[in-house]
Amino acid sequence: MNLGSIIESGLKEIWAHWFRSLLTMFGVILGVASLVTMSAFVKGKENLLKDSLAESGGLERIIVDDNDDLPDYQKHLEDEANGMTLKDVYALQKNAPLVHSVTPVIEKRSYRGSLRVSRKGKRVRYASVKGTWPSLLEIEEHELEHGRLFSDMDDLLANTVCIIGTQIRNDLFGEYDNQGEEIIPIGEKIMINYIPFKIIGMFKQYMSEEDRKKKEEAHAAGQTVARPDFAQVRAAYMSGDRQSGTVMRIYSMKNSTIMIPINTLVSKLDSAYDRGSNMDRSLSKVAMKIYDVSTLEKSLQQVRNVLMQTHKGLEDFEFETQEGFAGDINLSIQNERISGMFIAGICLLVGGIGIVNIMLSSISERVREIGIRKSIGATNMDVFLQILTESIVIAVAGGIAGLIVSPILVNTLASFADNTTPPVMTAFAMAVAFGFSVMTGSLAGLFPAIKAAKLDPIQALRYD
Repeated sequence: MNLGSIIESGLKEIWAHWFRSLLTMFGVILGVASLVTMSAFVKGKENLLKDSLAESGGLERIIVDDNDDLPDYQKHLEDEANGMTLKDVYALQKNAPLVHSVTPVIEKRSYRGSLRVSRKGKRVRYASVKGTWPSLLEIEEHELEHGRLFSDMDDLLANTVCIIGTQIRNDLFGEYDNQGEEIIPIGEKIMINYIPFKIIGMFKQYMSEEDRKKKEEAHAAGQTVARPDFAQVRAAYMSGDRQSGTVMRIYSMKNSTIMIPINTLVSKLDSAYDRGSNMDRSLSKVAMKIYDVSTLEKSLQQVRNVLMQTHKGLEDFEFETQEGFAGDINLSIQNERISGMFIAGICLLVGGIGIVNIMLSSISERVREIGIRKSIGATNMDVFLQILTESIVIAVAGGIAGLIVSPILVNTLASFADNTTPPVMTAFAMAVAFGFSVMTGSLAGLFPAIKAAKLDPIQALRYD
């Protein structure tokens, strides 16, 4: 008997008991559908987290902050610690070739009460005002959508110009005018600590693709979609959803950014302007990028060597990289995949047990048939292949049905959970799920096939 005849015989046997076969397939269908659905939601979350990692500068970004907690052997030198200064920036540009775009940053935030951003009676609830150089846009992956960057001349003359995020625009001007057109306040003025600043540029709005789609749909329907505020970000952290909180924080902070020339911030908004020289003025941090992630450790060591020289051996600085965030992403995704595969594995195991059960029942009903086939020349291998093929056919049919059901299940679950990460189905996940279903059918059919092949033809003919 050739393979085609074996498969045809298996299909006929399944069709003869279609309801029993359908119940047997149910475990396989559920296993395949659950594996594909789990993979779709995990992939969607993975894409969201990786997009947010890229939006915050990617693995190439390095931040050097002040560190007030000196090593024990340097505690007695705390009074000599000056923190990060422009002297460090120029030293790194000259002596650290593994990094580029080394940029000073002085940051002031409105929610701490040290800053007030307002316009005509309206006030921004949260704003991060950064005095810096234009190269910070590359480091923090900011994209200018309207207007222009401030120039070296703006910095030299300490011009009161600024580039704002979209949330600053929303709080002070609104997002749309009466005709439904987006407001672009280039040329308008806002007050930062009661000093007028001219808006010369505006960043694009940062949000996930799903949130962008929701916003566009709501705008078309004449509705508004509220952005996550910092209370919601804190709530996400408190509830244990650290990844969601991190994603919301990254987008919220970028949309609430105001960038101005560093000399403007120092001369107009810094009460310590008259103290010390430019080169020794303290910075909030120094931002930079590396050329290649593979050189991260070497780059950090090179930066450390330079700073140890400029800080006269004091370790009053610390590094902030994205490795921790990337590690959290990988660990979270890995844990969710293991959990999903465990659930899918249980479903497939139940399906496999069902296949074993139906094949043993089928053999019991066909003992005389097997005896007759053996008596007219069928070999043990012929019987073995027929039973094994029938179990595989059941598993394959269940796998195909599971793949058909998967998109319906994914879309249904997504529709019931509006706030969840949008799922992303992949061909790889579907192929893996289908492969597992075929493997389940193969393994489940081995025992019944071996049992049928070992039947003695004389005893089989006597079976009633």
